[in-house]
Amino acid sequence: DMAEPIQQLTRNNNPQERQTIPFTLIQRKEKLGDLLYEKRQYGKAKWACIKMEEKQYEQSICLGFMKLMRYICEQNSSGLYLGITVPIVTIVHTNEAQSAMTQAVTVAYYLPEVLQDEPPHPLDSDIIIEEWPATIVYSR
Repeated sequence: DMAEPIQQLTRNNNPQERQTIPFTLIQRKEKLGDLLYEKRQYGKAKWACIKMEEKQYEQSICLGFMKLMRYICEQNSSGLYLGITVPIVTIVHTNEAQSAMTQAVTVAYYLPEVLQDEPPHPLDSDIIIEEWPATIVYSR
């Protein structure tokens, strides 16, 4: 099922072709010279998002990522490979009281700058294009 997206990604796996999402570094936490995490602010932008709710958190992330990869690798209204942006963001959801994590996660792909004004539509109806306001992200 993933053979075509993986082949497409492999053909396009040149690190120079990966677009880093522009951000402002807010905080950087290190321990003994190793980076633990960065707190970053990303500007307002359009993202392709999919919310998954499998029994295991890791399954949700993996399946969401695979669906996004299909969108990136030609399963979109343009029929073209869209290019990789890094990082792919995972949002962990909490219950209403914010006292526990739920099984739901959102996996999101930042649309490259050239696609921000008119992003290709996903062929998978589970993927939606959202415009996010400026967002704080913790990265490791």
